[in-house]
Amino acid sequence: MHFQWDWLCLGVLIISSVTAGIENEENLDADVEVENFDKQSQEADVDREKSSIEVVYQTPKPTGEVYFTETFDEGLSGWVLSVTLKEDMDDNVAKYDGRWEVEELKENAVPGDKGLVLKSVAKYHAISAMLTKAFFFDDKPLIVQYEVNFQKGIDCGGAYIKLLSSSNDLNLEYFFDKTPYTIMFGPDKCGEDYKLHFIFRHKNPKTGEYDEKHAERPDVDLKKFYLDKKTHLYTLVLKPDDTFEILIDQTVVSKGNLLENMIPPVNPSKEIEDPTDKKPDDWDERPKIPDPNAVKPDDWDEDEPAKIEDPDAVKPEGWLDDEPQYVPDPNARKPKDWDEEMDGEWEAPQIPNPKCETAPGCGEWVHPMKNNPKYKGKWRAPMIDNPNYQGIWSPRKIPNPDYFEDLHPFKMTTVSAIGLELWSMTSDIYFDNFIICSEKEVADRWAADSWGLKKLVASANEPGMFSQLVTAAEEHPWLWVLYILTLALPVGLSVLFCWPGKKSDEYIDFKKTDASKQITKEELKEETEEFEDDELEEEKENEDTGEDEDEGEGGEDIYDDEEENEVPDEEENEIADGSQEGDRLNKSDSEDEKETNCDFEALG
Repeated sequence: MHFQWDWLCLGVLIISSVTAGIENEENLDADVEVENFDKQSQEADVDREKSSIEVVYQTPKPTGEVYFTETFDEGLSGWVLSVTLKEDMDDNVAKYDGRWEVEELKENAVPGDKGLVLKSVAKYHAISAMLTKAFFFDDKPLIVQYEVNFQKGIDCGGAYIKLLSSSNDLNLEYFFDKTPYTIMFGPDKCGEDYKLHFIFRHKNPKTGEYDEKHAERPDVDLKKFYLDKKTHLYTLVLKPDDTFEILIDQTVVSKGNLLENMIPPVNPSKEIEDPTDKKPDDWDERPKIPDPNAVKPDDWDEDEPAKIEDPDAVKPEGWLDDEPQYVPDPNARKPKDWDEEMDGEWEAPQIPNPKCETAPGCGEWVHPMKNNPKYKGKWRAPMIDNPNYQGIWSPRKIPNPDYFEDLHPFKMTTVSAIGLELWSMTSDIYFDNFIICSEKEVADRWAADSWGLKKLVASANEPGMFSQLVTAAEEHPWLWVLYILTLALPVGLSVLFCWPGKKSDEYIDFKKTDASKQITKEELKEETEEFEDDELEEEKENEDTGEDEDEGEGGEDIYDDEEENEVPDEEENEIADGSQEGDRLNKSDSEDEKETNCDFEALG
């Protein structure tokens, strides 16, 4: 067992050595990178808010057909600020006077890369721009993509966009919340409600009216995208086969079908409940009824109370019958402004009687109450199945007079402009790199040349593992317990497996005896010879004793012969055992002597 522990400890030490060597190599590489980075930082003289790596930014260019692109690197050229008012509100509040700016990110900025920033708090913002060319919902997909960064997090506000419907009277200066749109897409948050909107306005083919259809909520947790203060890429892919996909950072978070995954559904039900149908007066919806044939038992007493006094209870000793539970506060004084005519006669407030604190109770003692064993309560007939049960009534169905079937809701109203109409309680919401196209490859290439650089810079500026662990523990203090257990476990196992075990008392005594005397080779040889001489003398004595017994007891020769045969065998076994024991002792002594000699040689 001791041998196995030695090998286990050796294995742990080898693994630790290899791990330490790998970490040293990684640390050396990291040190080289840090030194190079420090040199670059000193030469470039960058501050904390700028990128820690050299990134050459070029304004992205679309690689295929597009309907709209915007990088804001050239300012707000082509964008129109709204000058209208919201309806049904006071003029002071209804103004779209929220401020917009074009500027770089506050953190992890790519030099030269600018975006549109919402700057005002608790104000309405509205800005819009015409598309390069209108998008017709025909046989090509619609792909809408843009970046958002909640640089200060977000308390309550949105960062969605609207694709405005084409019309002859569309005037971007009067863009407001009631301006007709075809699609609304993007993040929105208020309180703990984290949303990612995809809404389209569907035209009823029978009435010509528009209804909003909302995509089902994604099944993923969206919280981190609103609070991590990173730039995230939002993408909507709408296909002519009436399917859609919603992506964040090029990962699908929701997908579905316009005919199946919208609320309310695009197509109404074929049948509806008849609004004129009324439930009959004799309609019986009771599944169970009291048994009409049941009779109350004769011994059922409904007058028995649920609780009765316990007659076996005895008043505790020391009960203060004459002391009230509450007494006037002797330290209370009537207020100086107390007016007895207005306030009545003043009385000191009541406090618990201090004499009752050490007594089992005060006041008049009464028997405590207990459950009444005779109590049965009010008798009720048992319930049975209702033979007249007709089920839950519902109105009859009739054909829906407003029914229609739109098999291709993708064919929406043409889009000719894009707008942001927002209100927020948090400022510095950053927008950048809008693109509207029909080819996913074009959108992906656009993202690689824009959002990809932001992601690269942000990754380079990420804090180290230790900093991340500390930050996580500050947000969730229970993680400190996990960290301590994680560190203590390997240390405890190392101590348990590798620390020298406590030896037995016999082994300690034996080693102490060996250590107390130093035996040379000559002394060991003499002891061995003496041991062998003693064995020979004992054998001779046994032989002489055997011969005398044979002469004196002739009648018991057979029995004596058997004993003679048995005794030497036992003695030979004892001698053999003694020899083996001696050999073990000699071997142990020789090993100890060698260790002692090695120690002396080492000291010399």
